[in-house]
Amino acid sequence: MKHRIVVLGAGYAGAYAAGNLARRLSPADTEITVVNAEPDFVQRLRLHQLAAGQRIEAPKLADVFAGTGIRLRLARVTTVDPERRTVALADADGGGELGYDTLVYALGSHVADHGVPGVAEHAFDVAGRPSALRLRDRLDGLDGRGGGTVLVVGDGLTGIETATEIAESRPGLSVTLIARGELGAPLSAGARAHLRRACDRLGVTVLEHTTVEAVEAARVLCADGTVLASDATVWTAGFAVHPIAAASGLEVTEHGRIVVDRTMRSVSHPDVYAVGDSAHAIGDNGRPLPMSCASAGYTGKQAVEAIMGRLTGREVPNTKLEYLANHISLGRRDAILQLVDGEGLAKPKYLGGRRAARVKAGILGMSLWATSHPTFGLPKRKRRLAASADASAEKRVAA
Repeated sequence: MKHRIVVLGAGYAGAYAAGNLARRLSPADTEITVVNAEPDFVQRLRLHQLAAGQRIEAPKLADVFAGTGIRLRLARVTTVDPERRTVALADADGGGELGYDTLVYALGSHVADHGVPGVAEHAFDVAGRPSALRLRDRLDGLDGRGGGTVLVVGDGLTGIETATEIAESRPGLSVTLIARGELGAPLSAGARAHLRRACDRLGVTVLEHTTVEAVEAARVLCADGTVLASDATVWTAGFAVHPIAAASGLEVTEHGRIVVDRTMRSVSHPDVYAVGDSAHAIGDNGRPLPMSCASAGYTGKQAVEAIMGRLTGREVPNTKLEYLANHISLGRRDAILQLVDGEGLAKPKYLGGRRAARVKAGILGMSLWATSHPTFGLPKRKRRLAASADASAEKRVAA
């Protein structure tokens, strides 16, 4: 029987891993299945643009994987059983179980409400395509009635990009960015000043050192007693991973990310690899890699090399696991490129303005192209599995 590789999630990390494995492993003794809840590839890095009203490409996964031999299963993952090496799925036909010999866990992350009352019921977010479209509909309605107030809670990269994008695309709306501390605190002094100028230019009101304690349908309650009226509250105050991994018995961190070794292999279950936001991976600087598209690329590449090496009986190389910079768009014509040092701290110099915006656009374009062409430029020779890798199939036949 063939060695079954199942990839859960077709975001940046999952789509990359699946496509590369399909190109490099022989279909004579491997089969690859990708499980994803949506039929399209979601450009998560551009969902704030989608919410602001812009058209964002969403390639069909069936087209992305056409000609690769990858089987696409449109379903939602409900549970993972690493002892039985099965995944339970739910879909329009009732779902079922899917067995695996090697699992690549790439289910990513979703918005974290941190237990703040009212976030789930009343707030919008840009962590997924459906939620971004829901926010876009709300903003369309506000524009249609002549304006309104939008509160963006959270001053991380997502919050900054969302606030500035909405302000630029929808100048008739009043946009306020609520920062828990100083705006742009992780940035260099020059980049922080650039960010403030951008907010001033776009008319974004910034409230610093403000903590939101509750979200209601038409207002936000702050810890200092301030009450802010809101026609649309956008929650961007952090991300969390799905509890599926923790519930499965895989070793995870206190935040639910799968603990992996240097090759992205689960430290508790060697048949499981985790990539992207789902993985608690230690970078070359000794620090955990942050949730980001860059981390998805690095962890995805390392997992592919590890799976390839172990299945084909070759040495497993260590690929780079680094974090070099933060790229922050400030609308379509401005951005900040902030390089960081080996400790993850901002370097004094930064790049800002239109040139930085072009760099950011180029990175996003390359990410989409690479995902849409997952097997381009890789060796045409497909590797056969080593005899030891066939042991799992032998056991299944014997059972």
